Amino acid sequence: MAGRQHAAKTAPTELQSLAPHLGGSIQALERGLKLLAIIAEADGLSLTSLAQRAGIAPSTAHRILATLKASGFVHCDDAHGVYLIGAQAFRIGSAFLRNRKLADAGRSAMRKLMEASGETVNMGIEDDGYVVFISQAESHQSVRAFHRPGSRSPLHASSIGKAIMAARPDADATERLLHTGMPKFTEHTIIDPQALLADLARVRKRGWSIDNEERAEGLRCVGAAVYNEHAEVVGAISVSGPVVRMTEERIGELGPMVKRTAAEITARIGGRFPS
Repeated sequence: MAGRQHAAKTAPTELQSLAPHLGGSIQALERGLKLLAIIAEADGLSLTSLAQRAGIAPSTAHRILATLKASGFVHCDDAHGVYLIGAQAFRIGSAFLRNRKLADAGRSAMRKLMEASGETVNMGIEDDGYVVFISQAESHQSVRAFHRPGSRSPLHASSIGKAIMAARPDADATERLLHTGMPKFTEHTIIDPQALLADLARVRKRGWSIDNEERAEGLRCVGAAVYNEHAEVVGAISVSGPVVRMTEERIGELGPMVKRTAAEITARIGGRFPS
């Protein structure tokens, strides 16, 4: 909820004890990212030029570039003796553009849904078994739900996460749950895999998902999936609010509204629903 204060978190003791040993790895990562940024701004640079711009020894630059080349992040043009951005870097950059396209395409529809529902509207994508919130249309209510863009939440305790899982085969959902586990957040959190799969079946039947105080006490959410041109789920949106306003009757009204807005965003990005 808005106004909720979060206590500062410190790294676990095990991670703190590892910190001195991670220094070399972190420095190599920083140097690799710096080299990538330099290459991206140029039309091809030699090893010597790259090392000079990065402020590192040519031998160090060569080792890092060899690793980046092996992973496809850089390409070496042997004919001209210069390094260029590789296909893997392009693919990762394109993933950001896809997410940005989704957020931009959904902004006006989310704002319209927020005004119609009176509640906060969120958009999220799936990343390694978690929901990552990428956009939000915050309601004008004094008491309202709040998910900071960039924050993460487990799939099983989120209406966005359940909408995404329901758009995929059960085997896919099970694989993700095995990877992340099903931690309990409240007395309402579904922590039994079979119970969750049954809930996903209900989501598919009605076209929207429900988070019934499963992530936070006193908060309910309704979600629906967004699809791309291949009828593949690329994210989902949700309406979130306190239980005093999100009654069962109100959820019954909001479900179709959220589903229609998800369909509108799907159309805007050139997507289509599975047949």
